[in-house]
Formats: sequence, C-alpha cells, structure tokens
Amino acid sequence: MCGIAGYIGKERISETSINKCLELMDRRGPDGTGIYTHSYAQDRNVCLLHSRLSIIDLDERAAQPFKIGNEVITYNGELYNYKELAAELEKDGVAFRTESDTEVMLARLSRHGLEAIDSCEGMWAFAKYSEQSGELVLCRDRFGEKPLYIYEDARGLYFASEVKFLSALSGVKFTANAEHIQRFLVNGYKSIYKGNHGFYEGVEELKPAQLLKIDSKGTKETRPYWTPEFCPDESMSYEEAVATTREKLIESVKLRLRADVPLAFCMSGGVDSNSLISIAKKELDYDVHGFTIVSSDERYAEAELVKEVIKELGVKHTAIPLNTSGFLERMRKLVSYHDAPIYTISYYVHELLMDAIADNGYKVSISGTAADEIFSGYYDHYSLHMAEMHKQDGGLYETSLSDWNEHIKPIVRNPFLQDPQVFVKNPGERGHIYLNYEIFEEFLQQHFHEEFSEQRYCGDTMRSRMLNELCQEIVPVILHEDDMNAMYHSIENRSPFLDRNLVDFCNTIPTRHLIRDGYNKKVLRDAMKGIVPDSIIECRRKVGFNASILELLDVKDKAVREQLLDDSPIFEIVKRDKIEALLGETSMSNSFSKFLFSFLSCKMFLEECC
Repeated sequence: MCGIAGYIGKERISETSINKCLELMDRRGPDGTGIYTHSYAQDRNVCLLHSRLSIIDLDERAAQPFKIGNEVITYNGELYNYKELAAELEKDGVAFRTESDTEVMLARLSRHGLEAIDSCEGMWAFAKYSEQSGELVLCRDRFGEKPLYIYEDARGLYFASEVKFLSALSGVKFTANAEHIQRFLVNGYKSIYKGNHGFYEGVEELKPAQLLKIDSKGTKETRPYWTPEFCPDESMSYEEAVATTREKLIESVKLRLRADVPLAFCMSGGVDSNSLISIAKKELDYDVHGFTIVSSDERYAEAELVKEVIKELGVKHTAIPLNTSGFLERMRKLVSYHDAPIYTISYYVHELLMDAIADNGYKVSISGTAADEIFSGYYDHYSLHMAEMHKQDGGLYETSLSDWNEHIKPIVRNPFLQDPQVFVKNPGERGHIYLNYEIFEEFLQQHFHEEFSEQRYCGDTMRSRMLNELCQEIVPVILHEDDMNAMYHSIENRSPFLDRNLVDFCNTIPTRHLIRDGYNKKVLRDAMKGIVPDSIIECRRKVGFNASILELLDVKDKAVREQLLDDSPIFEIVKRDKIEALLGETSMSNSFSKFLFSFLSCKMFLEECC
C-alpha cells in the first residue's frame, strides 16, 4: 500500500512541484519515496512518483517506481495471489530479484500484456510506462478499492491517489463543484458516484475495472476489463451455495492475511466482520486482534455481542469509546485530509478506529466491506426478495411475507419499506433511497432537482439493485472513506468480501437462496456455522460502525451553534435560516440528523479545501 502520482505531457515537472507532492504523500507512504522521469521525444515527458508503505518484502530492493527492462511501474495496492503467479512465471524461466508483489505484477504485465490482469487477485491503482513505445497505462482494480484521480489540461495529463497530489503537481488550485455539493446534500451519499462528476471541477476518477492507455502520440483509449454480471445457476442447491461460499471466503481471507507485518481486524457485533475474524482465528490459526467502537446510543450498541465473540474465540480485543471531545476540530482535520466532505458520520467514527489500530502498531486492517451487497444485507432487500418470489411458484412468496411480518415489520423505520408489498405493487419504486429529498431541496439557495436513476444490470430487480449498490451507490462510498481514513494513519485496508472469485460465484447463486426464515445473508450465515459463534449468526440486528451526530455534538450549546452558523461559503449554497431552524428542533429524525452532518461536512470542505 502506497501513494502514487505522475504526469505525461509536453512539459517537465519542476523539482519544486515534485518535492511538494512527495511531501504531501507522506501519510500514504512514510517508509520511502521514489522518482522516475523520462523523455520519449522532445515534447513527450513522463514523471512517476511513489511513496512507500512497506507491507510485503520490506527491503529497499522492493522500492518503487520499479523497473524491469524498459518498463516501469508505480503501484499502489496488493497483489494477493503473487506467490502463485510468481511460481508460474518461474516455470517459464523468469528470475526474481525481490520477494515483492510489485515485481510479480510488472513481470506478469511485461510477459503477457494487459490481459494478464485477468489472473490477478488484489486491489491496485498503477501506472505502467514503456520506455520503448512511450505508452503509459493507468489501471484501477475491479471494485475501486484503490483511488486514482485524473486531471488534464493543455500541458498534459496528471494522475494521483489523492486530489491534493494532483494540485501539487499541476500547480492548479481546484474549484469546488457546487452542483455536486447540492446533489450530495439533497440526495445523499448514494448519489455521489452515479456519474463522472466529483467535488472538484475538472477532476475525475478512473472508474473501477478500467484501463486508460495513452500512446506515444497522446491518443487515449479507455476500456473496462471486467464487469460483474448476475448469471444465476438455477440448478444450484442451497447446500451447494453454502458449501462453496464457505470454501471461497476462507480462501479469500487466507490470501489477504499475507503480509510481512501484523494485521488488525475491524470488529463489530455483526456477521460480516466476525466471519473474517472467526475464519482467521479458527480456520487459519491467526493471532487475531479486533478493534471495536463502543457507542452509548442503544441503536448502535453492540458491546454484549462483541464480548461473546471475544470469550468464545479467545481473541485479543481493544474497545474504543466514542469520544465526543474535540469533535469539530477533529472533523475539520479529517475533511481537510479527505479533500472532500466526509460522506457519513460512520466514517468519522471509523477514523477513531483507524487511530487506535495505528496506535497499537498495526499497518494493515481487515474490514467486512461489501458483504451486504453480495449476500443481501439491507432492509429493502427483504421486500425486493418478496417481489422476486412473487414471480415464482411454490409458495415462496407467502413464506417470505410471513417471515417479514414476524421479524422485519417491528424494526423497519423507512416509511416506504413499511409496506412489504411495495415492490410487488411497483418494482420501480425507489422513494426509500433519496428519502426526504423534496424537503432538503428547500434548504438550497438555488433550485436543484435530480431524479433517481440506476443501471439495469439484469431483469431480477433485487439483484440489479444489489449490483447498483456494489458498483455505484454504496461500496464506492465505503471504499473511498475506508482508504482515506486508513491512509490518514498510514494503514492499508483490506476487504476480503471483495474477492473476484467470491463475487463472481455469489452472482450465480439463485435469488431464492439469499433470504430465508426472515434472515438476510442466509447463505453467508449458514456457511459460517461452526466457525462464527451462533449468537452472531442468529442475531437479526444491523448496526455496524455508526453513531448519531447528537451523540457527538451538542447543538444547543451556544458556541457550537455559532460555529455552525458563522459566515461561510456554504451559505451561498444553503439557506442559513433553514439550518438555524433545524438546530432549534427539539428532536431530530435519522434522516435530518444525516442531513445536518452532511451540511457540516460540506461547510468544512468549502472552508478548508477550496
């Protein structure tokens, strides 16, 4: 895990700009820096920068940018199956001078071309340059675990792991995208990655699972190299789905435990994180150390469940109380580092977790990201599942409806989802996603309205929704925040559920298997029987790392209110009197609490980053 940045174009990047960029890259790579420059022709210059966080092969020999022959790579990420790929290359006569995954990645690409990416399992953002052809290739991993921002002007194309690196190299102070701030405030975090727009004008991200090639003449070609598809094997038995899930998840965790430094685990009371922890401890005999946020809000309290896991598995554990002191100051520093608003309050909380992991000497964290999106983990999945079962014979719909009434009806709060037949009546209903958008539109100085949109991945409404969540709405948000929070503390974050083989297999599981007996993620739960404690498998609550803004911020405090309402560029976008009225409410629903946090986050973003 590292930081990368670079440029290709007609100018040469100054030493001052390079040094400024490398200084900013220190958190991503405190263990060393590297510079590579090359001129292909009189008006064709390349600069590749790297800051290293040493995880595999800690020796200086594995430093980057890394060169084999006339090809060079600057690489951020991990190639988890590098040992297997290295063994294949050695059979073909390739000799390695390091034990690093970086060398394996470059050797694989040099020998087999870009098609070699298909055999690579990992997370990455890399730039590979050929001195012979003058071609530069940018590539991002399948799910977008590692970021890669791009900015282009008349001088050439700049790329980097963070926006601040782009600014340092290009010398451009980027302007905030006011429309995207409006979009975020009105429609929420699920709208952030639906298009090519971002929080800065002119700055884009290379999309996950994409390659961008720039040839010696500057011609650009962008293409995807992988796309998740729902291809159900209707002949698959439930037992087969469970057994294969178990096998593939264990293999994924095994690969992601590869490191020359110790790893820590993000730990909640849910089945996702505890599946990974239990596999590591019981199946792979890893010395697990879990880290948990402890909330006083009953909606987010999981202490008892966590205690049961610790006792049964015998793992090391560190509890981090939710600290309310210094919230505004800490939040401002975090926004400044993120180069963007913090998308949800969960990721303020998550940063506290990363801080504790770093304080305990760890350089790698493991999290349960994406289990909800590949196995079914949200309340609307129950109703979507019922709508799909309604299409089928055999009494599955009636059973699902009965289970919903018994187990889900008492706990679901979203008004659209309180009707179990919502998607039976209207498969296109999506009002539950941009909840209260029409109210939040009234908070804006200028009119903004954008209808909900989604990609149709397949005819199965539930699975198409889940793929939208995986590729556009939820997982991209989580991965961005996971990466930025972890790198703020020089930590690499790994997500075992985002394993290509596991995800591809999950997309062949028939929809009817996903939810049973009123349990979501039923396949995962049963796959983990005998590994994860029964108390976790049988728990229906969904919590995760979360908190209420009112638990962290006393909005009745005069000093706090003054900070929230003081002069700021945000009030060119948001009506001050509407915020003042919101702060005066005696109680605040979950939706309005989220909006208040988003407002605060955008306020700090405009003040700190633009």
